[in-house]
Amino acid sequence: MSAPLTGLRVLDLSRILAGPTATQLLSDLGAEVIKIERPGKGDDTRGWGPPFLQDADGNDTPESAYYLCANRGKKSVAVDIATPEGQDIVRALALKSDILIENFKVGGLKKYGLDYDSLAPQNPCLIYCSITGFGQTGPLAHRAGYDFLIQGMGGIMSLTGEPGRDPMKVGVGIADVMCGMYANTAILSALHARQTSGKGQYIDVSLLDSQLAWLINQGQAYLVDEKPPPQRGNEHPTIVPYGTFPASDRAFILAVGNDGQFARFCAAAGHPELAEDPRFARNVDRVHNREVLIPLLGEITKTRTAADWIALLDDKAVPCGPINTVAEAFAQPQAQARGMTITMDHPVSGSVELIANPIRMSGTPIEYQGAPPTVGQHTAEVLSDVLAADDDQLAQWSENGIIGGA
Repeated sequence: MSAPLTGLRVLDLSRILAGPTATQLLSDLGAEVIKIERPGKGDDTRGWGPPFLQDADGNDTPESAYYLCANRGKKSVAVDIATPEGQDIVRALALKSDILIENFKVGGLKKYGLDYDSLAPQNPCLIYCSITGFGQTGPLAHRAGYDFLIQGMGGIMSLTGEPGRDPMKVGVGIADVMCGMYANTAILSALHARQTSGKGQYIDVSLLDSQLAWLINQGQAYLVDEKPPPQRGNEHPTIVPYGTFPASDRAFILAVGNDGQFARFCAAAGHPELAEDPRFARNVDRVHNREVLIPLLGEITKTRTAADWIALLDDKAVPCGPINTVAEAFAQPQAQARGMTITMDHPVSGSVELIANPIRMSGTPIEYQGAPPTVGQHTAEVLSDVLAADDDQLAQWSENGIIGGA
């Protein structure tokens, strides 16, 4: 069967990570995604390296690993939207699209006649999603947003890192990625609503709003008791023991989720009395007495290797696991069995290994539509197929610097 979004066209006017994350997922789900890029340079992230993809001779290409992570399955059309002719091209594509995603500054596309108010009267079915740092309203709406800044402003950094140490950002651009995920949910909801109303709509999604939303239990705890949550390193705010513990060779993860698991852990560790101690018998007691319990458990876990603990506790149905490097994470048998890396043909390097889509659907499976494109790789193809531009028109646009890659 076809992928679930087959037949839908997405015009992607986004760059960096939040928007491209959203549009890559839409492509994997079957949509045709047309990525508009600046002739020559393309998406900023193409140059965000090293590492860069290498060609057959071992030389760096202009395709960075960062760019490759979020642009699979798209058709790159290089158009200079700073020119009237380029604006006309993009506008014509928008009028033949179901979805448009952009992450320009607030009002940035209005001067080109590519904002929602300009396009909706001509294409009332258009679902138009704007992704910005701070949203379309509010005192900071005019500011550009970057993942690192949003992690700082949105509170997640204040929770991340060891107690008494400087706040720490998450190791990947999670504010960008989660904003892209929220955008996708909104877009798919708007598609469903369109089936009834016959009309598209405007979607306003921001990095800061999204980051505040995924503070989840920690954010909700503050709203309940008005006490800012502290840094706890790898420990859980309301479950104990739940964190990293030292073994004789390396640290490992122990994630005890309830009193029964704690009793089984204590028995397996040779200290059943800890589960009967009134200070530790219930999770609420363990939370109150974590400063006493955690050091006691650390002395116990130091007596075996991490592998020994994991084998022992896994047999007792006590949640635990290793702390893998990225290499170990991809190499582990479970990731291999689930096919979490894929290899695709690439026009410059011959092939490229990519992180797979994690979604598994029984009736309408994921369809990978191609490797991340080179700048303007599909300019001629798209403008011919979608806008019926002939060779003379393509040649004229190319000579005038309106398009690239044709």
